[in-house]
Amino acid sequence: MQNRNHRRTSPAAYLALLCAGAAMAQPPQPPALSLQDAEATALKNHPQIQAAQNEAEYSNQQITVARSPYFPVIAGDVTASAANIGSRIGAGYLTDSRLFNRYGQGITFSQLVTDLGRTKNLVASSQLNSQAAAQNVTATKYDVLLAVNRAYYSVLRAQAVVRVAQQTVDARQLLLDQVNALARNNLKSQLDVSFAEVSVSEVKLLLINAQDAVDEAYAELARAMGTDQVTNYRLTDEPLPPSPAPVPDALIAQAMKDRPELASLNLSRESSHKFAEAEKDLSRPSVSLVGTAGYTPYIQQLTSQVIPPEYAGAAVNVNIPVFNGHLFSARREAANYRAMEADQRLRDEQQRIARDVRVAWAGAVTAFQRIDVTAQFLRQAALGLNLAQGRYNLGLSSIVELTQAQLSQTQAEIENLNAKYDYQSQNAALQYTIGALR
Repeated sequence: MQNRNHRRTSPAAYLALLCAGAAMAQPPQPPALSLQDAEATALKNHPQIQAAQNEAEYSNQQITVARSPYFPVIAGDVTASAANIGSRIGAGYLTDSRLFNRYGQGITFSQLVTDLGRTKNLVASSQLNSQAAAQNVTATKYDVLLAVNRAYYSVLRAQAVVRVAQQTVDARQLLLDQVNALARNNLKSQLDVSFAEVSVSEVKLLLINAQDAVDEAYAELARAMGTDQVTNYRLTDEPLPPSPAPVPDALIAQAMKDRPELASLNLSRESSHKFAEAEKDLSRPSVSLVGTAGYTPYIQQLTSQVIPPEYAGAAVNVNIPVFNGHLFSARREAANYRAMEADQRLRDEQQRIARDVRVAWAGAVTAFQRIDVTAQFLRQAALGLNLAQGRYNLGLSSIVELTQAQLSQTQAEIENLNAKYDYQSQNAALQYTIGALR
């Protein structure tokens, strides 16, 4: 009796189990990714940005290096010597020519009093170089953000083309099945079947190429984001930006003001001129204060005059350059040439950026105009396909006309998608050229 009294499972429980099994059978959804998330990941992980930040930190330390002569240099010394008593040093560069046994310890110090502006100009040059390096960090971030935008829209475009190709494969396969059925009933010829099969093969090749483009686009996106692993994200479509400005003049003015490359080159130029001033100061005298003090607990007394164990001394040293084989004049001229080179590099960059803005603006305008044209092309191609399908069904046209109409619609759909994502990519490039890509 107990074996017969099995509990029956309710229909609701069966339905829940089926739903749970279906959910477990479904593959996991890829992670979602928006353009803002991709940009944030790139700014955090990209090695080019981290390298630029390290370069900026290096430049910051050079300010301390240039400023160090303002502070005294203090060193501790411990010296013990055993000597051949009574002998003298005949060659070499030792501070004392008389040899005797001794042991002593002390400190020495030196302090620059003035070098008539050289250190000041070196500090100013290093500060400007540090600011230029900070602008290079911003410029590197802009480069990375542009690459992320382009890769992101490339993935969206490739995925959209795959969807169009898959829909086209399904539509042409349906047509092939219909033509095969009609041919079996002697309502269509084998020629129609051959044309339909060619059409299906053609669009399958399109689908394969589109899927390959998706893989390539994901690889580019991973590289742009600075990640080691390629992940097939679920990307979020971005809204179309507004139309570009009617003329590029205001955009060029904005680029001259906001582009970090120009700011960096301008700061580097000022740094070069400061360094040239510092090199000129090499020919000027410099004044420094030196001193020493210490204690000698053991010293061999060689004469009747007792040498005290404590010692101290100080001096002022004035260094006046006279002749050094034209070293300072060559360094001065080299620094002047480097400063003039920086002037021309800044001028060249200004001209290049003005050209880039005009080119990017023209590309954005063209891409924006293509959106309406391709939308009209798509409407006309869809209408033509409907008419061709109707004529073919009525036997008023051949399958060649129908497959040509299908091809035109596929091309129109792809061109319409390309126009949309091309404009988004071109707009990102335009924002980059004017220094507004954030």
